Amino acid sequence: MSEFNESKELFKEAKRYLAGGVNSPARAYDPFPIFMEKAEGTKIYSTKGKKFIDYSLAFGPQIVGHKHPKVKEKVLDQIEKGWAFGTSTELETKVAKKIVNRYNSIDKIRTVNTGTEATMTAIRLARGYTGRDKIVKFEGGYHGSHDSVLVKAGSGASTHGAPDSPGVPKDLAKETIVAPWNNKEKIKEIFKKEGDNIAAIIAEPIFGNAGCIPPSDGFLDLLRDLTKENDSLLILDEVITGFRVSKSGAQGYFDIDPDITTLGKIAGGGFPIGILGGHEEVMSEVSPEGDVYQAGTFSGNPVTMAGSLATLEVLEEENVIEEANENGEKIRAKLRQELNEYPTLVQGISSMFSFFLTNQETVRSYNDVQECDFDLYEKFHRELAKKGTYFPPSQYEISFVSHKHTEEEIDQTVDSIKKVLEKIT
Repeated sequence: MSEFNESKELFKEAKRYLAGGVNSPARAYDPFPIFMEKAEGTKIYSTKGKKFIDYSLAFGPQIVGHKHPKVKEKVLDQIEKGWAFGTSTELETKVAKKIVNRYNSIDKIRTVNTGTEATMTAIRLARGYTGRDKIVKFEGGYHGSHDSVLVKAGSGASTHGAPDSPGVPKDLAKETIVAPWNNKEKIKEIFKKEGDNIAAIIAEPIFGNAGCIPPSDGFLDLLRDLTKENDSLLILDEVITGFRVSKSGAQGYFDIDPDITTLGKIAGGGFPIGILGGHEEVMSEVSPEGDVYQAGTFSGNPVTMAGSLATLEVLEEENVIEEANENGEKIRAKLRQELNEYPTLVQGISSMFSFFLTNQETVRSYNDVQECDFDLYEKFHRELAKKGTYFPPSQYEISFVSHKHTEEEIDQTVDSIKKVLEKIT
């Protein structure tokens, strides 16, 4: 990768001062990560100005494209006013109102700073509300990097060989029951045995960190039924799917009404954010109204709230989600048409897709993902970057399209992918 020598040198220096040379394991890949400097629209640029068509989109947030002018304007306006007050602002209520108006399952929200913080608080809330300790998560489902969910996690945890992280207390890990995704009989068995002890199921309605794996027919309905029958809560982790699959997320698309929803990524317009929301009865348990404690100095930060409000306004004013979904359908159809002679599987929904290097006809679970060719994907990622197309660096991560991606860019991407596969397979 001689064309990326500047990144090689920057990574050498980063490793001297940053743990592992990165601030998130998902950014680390062999032989070294490409260092980026700026982005606009559908493009991202390396430190030496090499241009890439971007299908990572900051791991999902940039559905309106990088550096959208309306988002930029509102953020800069807020920076002129100030960027950290430690007080309440009207922006927080404006953002909350827009989210509540979009999600039937949400009466109130609490804004935090990351998806990890949102899911951590959601689980604490579920335990506090039900008075139970056990939770159910799904194998390969990634819900951030806190202790309760670093058990059979996907994304960077699996990529780097530590799905069960050292430092997670064994006694706490015992309170997390891991179930296989899309396996109806197994989840029924778990509730038959442990139903009275389960505080909540937490699930990505569409897997986004072990490849893009939608639910099988009726699976989400089963989760809803089981939790209601056992007085447990259903937490849908829509950090990725929120404001992407539909204007009311995957729960609107699949017509599922969870007790707690977590949001992030798109909801912040690219600025650090996490959100948990739910029905009035559940959210009233959150401090200071209730006893389930949560706090954060930077929660509801005015700059993030400005970016969030602007993004949500753009989603309302333009046909962002519809156009992004159309682009998702286009690129999936063209990839399938052009690549049927190669060991590939293109799978996705709305503006999300995974490019699996496998001979399997479908991927329905985390175990299926393990059958993919991870070494070949690493070569694929490097060679594709040389051609000016940036995909997520891991087979576990999913790709995204925005409403800004053009037909010409999609055609160019498909052509580049085909040329790369001709070279490496």
